[in-house]
Amino acid sequence: MLRKAFGNLAKVNLFIKRNGGIELGAMATSVDGELLDDELSPARLAEANIHPDTRLATDYLNHFNEVVMLIDMLPMMPDCAPDVVTWTPVSYTDHFFLSHFKGRDLAIRAYETVDRNRRETFERTIFKVEQAIGDIQRMIREAPMDCLPVETIQDLAEMRIKPALAHAMGLINGAPVVDMVTEESGDAQQAVDALFS
Repeated sequence: MLRKAFGNLAKVNLFIKRNGGIELGAMATSVDGELLDDELSPARLAEANIHPDTRLATDYLNHFNEVVMLIDMLPMMPDCAPDVVTWTPVSYTDHFFLSHFKGRDLAIRAYETVDRNRRETFERTIFKVEQAIGDIQRMIREAPMDCLPVETIQDLAEMRIKPALAHAMGLINGAPVVDMVTEESGDAQQAVDALFS
């Protein structure tokens, strides 16, 4: 309630300032800023299962772990294939907006303040995951249900998806900010190229 009141006060004071009145806006912003700093304190973040230093949450990766689990089940349960195909990417903020994560609002707020280099590297890494999953989805759509290229799918998961997710996990947990280097087997890539040619 107090934070909302100061937010409204800041808007009123900005209007006064622009019209030649006294400059109270800075004071309201300063107080509000202190409230925001308290909201993003390491203790509050850790309590909400958000890394207190990077301000990222591992819960986002659960969205990808779910489809990886389905991909791993394909050799024994090929009827999981439709579930893999219907999986769709979700952005970090959308994931928390739609989730029941207890600190979802805090996770969204914290993401806005993540170090720019770490955030951009994290998003590039997630894009690699999405690309690899997209390749697998195309393989499944274009193959007969009784003849799925299971080995190639498994190779892609092992060579591209899982290493990228591990790299993303490292970025969440404070690992150095570097782009991942993908080491992909030639056989797996040739098989992918052949399927899409």
